[in-house]
Amino acid sequence: MTDTRETPPAPGGTADLGGRPVARIGFGAMQLGEGFGGRAGVTDEVAIAVLRDAAEHGVDHIDTAEFYGDGTANRRIRAALAPYPERLALVSKVGADRRGAGLVAAQRPAELRASVEANLATLGAERLAVVNLRRADVPPGLVAEGEQRVDLDAQLAELIALRDAGKIGGIGLSHVSADQVTAALPAGIVCVQNAYSVLDRSAEAVLDVCRANGIAWVPYFPLGSAFPQIAKATEHPAVAEIADRHGATPAQIALAWLLASDPRTLLIAGTSSRAHLAQNIAAGQVELDEPALKTLDEIGAATISR
Repeated sequence: MTDTRETPPAPGGTADLGGRPVARIGFGAMQLGEGFGGRAGVTDEVAIAVLRDAAEHGVDHIDTAEFYGDGTANRRIRAALAPYPERLALVSKVGADRRGAGLVAAQRPAELRASVEANLATLGAERLAVVNLRRADVPPGLVAEGEQRVDLDAQLAELIALRDAGKIGGIGLSHVSADQVTAALPAGIVCVQNAYSVLDRSAEAVLDVCRANGIAWVPYFPLGSAFPQIAKATEHPAVAEIADRHGATPAQIALAWLLASDPRTLLIAGTSSRAHLAQNIAAGQVELDEPALKTLDEIGAATISR
């Protein structure tokens, strides 16, 4: 469709995602699902308001998945934003399915195709800008067993077929090693999603491969997570001190450091709060001084392994 709505400024500036410029501050929809990964008690009204706020503030990169609330997040995206403007990049993730209150691996090629089709149906979209393959080789989270241990090449072949059919625009990877990204390069990888934050830089080698090949870097758990082995950046005293000095929140400092760490970084911090959304978007205006950058670089350096 032709979008006649005025385009607001891109929060955080822009970077390339699969050949299209998108705002560097996007939105992750996991918390708008129900059950696993979602926030209990989030109503359709609240979720729709958050999504419309994001769009009005220039967010044009929405990261979602059919297994976020068994389609709940996707249905809310559709209710809030359809008909979709051409500039909006709808990005999804495959490799898992919802079962009851939790997730199970869904790594087989036929399951990847079914998940893409399910995303298209619940979103009411004809094409996904990018589909990220979430591998399940190592913890935390899902670890594939038995018939779910699938060769990466077989998965990529299915996603390439979906791309050739026009169902998806680009192929991304999630929860992968540097060697896996390198092996997948011939498939035309446009982005990589791995856990990465100011405190957890264990994926630095993966980021190095992305830098060398012009691949967008989309860190998840940018502020830490509920997993006990992953520290929360907002609770680190150095982050809190820098936040006080810059007149910002600790979360904004942690997000601003990610934006400063590499120009291809795209953030998909999620929330079910309109106030927190506004704070996340405002992180794109935080300018860290040199002492702050040096301190923030150093506090996570011990987690780097090469």
